Amino acid sequence: MDINVQELKQKLDQKEDFIFIDVRESYEYEDFNLGAKLIPLGDVMAAIPSFDGHKNDEIVVHCRSGQRSAMAQELFRQAGFTNVRNLEGGVLAWQQQFGK
Repeated sequence: MDINVQELKQKLDQKEDFIFIDVRESYEYEDFNLGAKLIPLGDVMAAIPSFDGHKNDEIVVHCRSGQRSAMAQELFRQAGFTNVRNLEGGVLAWQQQFGK
């Protein structure tokens, strides 16, 4: 199940409890970020075991456009995570909706 930018903004504004992961590269993160934990896509496989205690918790992943985060979402699912959501359109959709 995916999440759109309006839903994500509401979650962030209400300070809801969820795991938030940015799978872009560090230079992209430094340019603009939404406050998520940076785990570049190439490092996601190695990082997944560190989230083992959160298999059923909500995890939101995002990237620039939604493609890399869709891959990360699938990696988490294959590892047995049940509630991983991909941000539709990624940071580009966020910036289009809310600006930088």
